Amino acid sequence: MRHLSLAARQRDHARQARIGLVLAFSLLATWLALHVWGVFFYPWHASSWLTAPVLAAVLCWLYVGLFIVAHDCMHGSLAPGQVRLNTWIGQLCLFLYAGFRFDQLNRKHHMHHRNAGTGDDPDYDERPPHGFLAWYVKFMFEYMSWRQLVFFPAVVLIYTQVLGADMTNVLAFWALPAFLSSLQLFTFGTYLPHKPGPDRFMDRHRTRSSHFGWWLSLLTCFHFGYHHEHHDAPAVPWWRLPEARWAALGRVQAHPDANF
Repeated sequence: MRHLSLAARQRDHARQARIGLVLAFSLLATWLALHVWGVFFYPWHASSWLTAPVLAAVLCWLYVGLFIVAHDCMHGSLAPGQVRLNTWIGQLCLFLYAGFRFDQLNRKHHMHHRNAGTGDDPDYDERPPHGFLAWYVKFMFEYMSWRQLVFFPAVVLIYTQVLGADMTNVLAFWALPAFLSSLQLFTFGTYLPHKPGPDRFMDRHRTRSSHFGWWLSLLTCFHFGYHHEHHDAPAVPWWRLPEARWAALGRVQAHPDANF
């Protein structure tokens, strides 16, 4: 990308915006359809022990997708050069996810990139032994605010008391997938990439990438497990991270001492 002409970069940005917007709205539409059906219309029956977990798991994965789309918006990589569009879509995704404010998370996320793996990183728990639970609790308290304390009860009340949803459906297909998606995002997008370990971080990004194949990488965190590549090139959208990963691996093979 750095060596492309201005015209070639503009064409690449236009293509990136087209693909990114199609993927983003496909995720949004699929999440919305399954969310509405699960919360308001899912009928509990004898085979629910099989179908309900599948629906909850798919909704969890789509929640992760909503957050990843918002994350791309923070870096302007959903639609390059279109600040208002990125902000609008990012705010929509974060509101649907958990009532978050885009500007607040955007500010903290860029602090994370500037100070990855240090005491000034809002996503990092610098206290040894860097345990999963303690780190997750710190991570959640860093981003939760009074807005979420109002948002969650308000949604429950509106869904059950105003719109007539069954509380079981609300818990199974809204609350549970949202909670599990936070664990999924934390595990594959923060804890595993940034946890100090015997494999010493090789550069200032203080992160590592997973070794998952394309499908497992998509299912775990929309390729966000290719985390070093993301920190090395934040303007690369989620769907292009595998390409960046394969390029990085090629450079490592060509130059064994390269810092990847």
